[in-house]
Amino acid sequence: MNEGKKDFTKLLVEKGLITQEQLVNTRQLHIEKGGSFNDILVNLGYVDERDLMIFLSTYLSIPPIKVLNLKASPEVLKLIPKNVARKYMVLPVGKIGNTLTVALTDPLNVLVFEDLERITGCEINPVIASRSEIKQALDIHYKESVTTAVEEIMQGSKAATIEVIEEKEEEIKDEDILRSIEEAPIIKLANYILKKAVEEGASDILIEPLADASRVRYRIDGILREADTFPRKMHNFVISRVKVMASMNITEHRLPQEGRFCLNILNRNIDFRISILPSTSGEKAALRVLDKTQVLLNLDSLGFEERQNSSLKKDSASSYGMILVCGPTGCGKTTTLYSILKHIYSPEKNIITVEDPIEYQFEGINQVNVNYEVDLTFASSLRSILRQDPDIIMIGEIRDFDTVDIAIKAALTGHFVLSTLHTTTAPGSITRLINMKVEPFLLSSTLIGILAQRLVRKLCLKCKEVNNISSDIKKRYNMSKDAVIFKPKGCKACSYQGYKGRIALGEYLHIDSEIRRLINISGDENKIRRAARERGMLSLREQGILNVEKGITSLEEVLRATLEDNK
Repeated sequence: MNEGKKDFTKLLVEKGLITQEQLVNTRQLHIEKGGSFNDILVNLGYVDERDLMIFLSTYLSIPPIKVLNLKASPEVLKLIPKNVARKYMVLPVGKIGNTLTVALTDPLNVLVFEDLERITGCEINPVIASRSEIKQALDIHYKESVTTAVEEIMQGSKAATIEVIEEKEEEIKDEDILRSIEEAPIIKLANYILKKAVEEGASDILIEPLADASRVRYRIDGILREADTFPRKMHNFVISRVKVMASMNITEHRLPQEGRFCLNILNRNIDFRISILPSTSGEKAALRVLDKTQVLLNLDSLGFEERQNSSLKKDSASSYGMILVCGPTGCGKTTTLYSILKHIYSPEKNIITVEDPIEYQFEGINQVNVNYEVDLTFASSLRSILRQDPDIIMIGEIRDFDTVDIAIKAALTGHFVLSTLHTTTAPGSITRLINMKVEPFLLSSTLIGILAQRLVRKLCLKCKEVNNISSDIKKRYNMSKDAVIFKPKGCKACSYQGYKGRIALGEYLHIDSEIRRLINISGDENKIRRAARERGMLSLREQGILNVEKGITSLEEVLRATLEDNK
């Protein structure tokens, strides 16, 4: 121990921060196990972390700093590698000329300064920060990434394993791909991308070829986020590895392909649906992640307003007729349909579904998977299903006249039909069906209700903060002037996004006698909407505002996901 260190430890005792006995114990443990002397003091509970930081700042005349308030540039962060930053608990925060400012917890460790100067080639200007804050900042700035995984994979592999990929893209042969995708680096990289997606709670994975690299993006809570990039020369091999897992043809690079596979990740069975699309830059892979253990098929937990939920439950108890759920791709329509099925399920009912593909395995009901290769379409499946004496039929999606024609005939002949439609509003679904050549009188006779829905992100409960918006904005969006509105902030629990999880917004159109009359007359969307609003139908925007007032989501999120109501 050097002279400076002796003075420091003696001063700790003199100032009453620790006792002489505690100093002896700390020294003994430091000799036996090594590590940071200061960390041992804190870990043993002899001194508070913040008190020690203030003491060190005064003792060494080095300013303290709150690193969580700083945003270091990527160029500065690259100067100190992730493994070095975590090893020494340091964070580069700024660079002027050849001087690099570094936040650290133990400025008495001379070896750290020597290593940092050697690695960065800069003169080190130290500032002091608490260990807990530096650790949290490292989690933010040095997130584990695909790039890191690639580096680690390559370090653990023989150079010859990677050399195969050195050839130009157009010269790579199918036999080279077959050989390379079974080698450890490619398998590890593909597995890492999939595992990370499940850990992050992603619903989709995009693996895309760029000019000089390949990009991995995850869709989390409905928003695409770039995870990282990996070397472009590995792209074909990663795509081919995914194809092999999905039993696709790896020698076909000109046509789109689709497939699926199931993996056990984090002790959960995860289904992956894969779509491969050829592009000018190479093949792009889109993987839908279906984590069935994370889905709660319960109408009460989806987030619909109480009156909507009650009306939907009442209408779903009908013995015949049709309920439609509409909205864009990825808005939770299938989850809602299955939640309805779970609500009305009983062993006395014969329930059959026809889907493309089957997203949830539901014990006790009969599920049919569409297969266009053998001409097993929605329409052909429905014709056979009607001969199976069903009570309830769920159709994954109405895409054409043949499908909707059979669905309406089924509803007219005493079956209860559930299906989805790609329209933006509930009244707009009626116009869409009429445009598909369905007679208005058939719609008015079969439709029971139409639910339009969207998904919005929920504010993180641990970090959301009050948003002091003006009274004019509250008035514009029909909010109570006394409502407390919240906005996102960001913390470790929500990966610093400010949001965690999603909730459904609904617009439920119950088909009563007046709505039936309007459908028969013209099917005019605006007239139907006005009549429904007069009967108490909440729009998507209105339900979103209610959730803003409850502190569930933010105003910005509702405005992003919904359109302004027509007056």
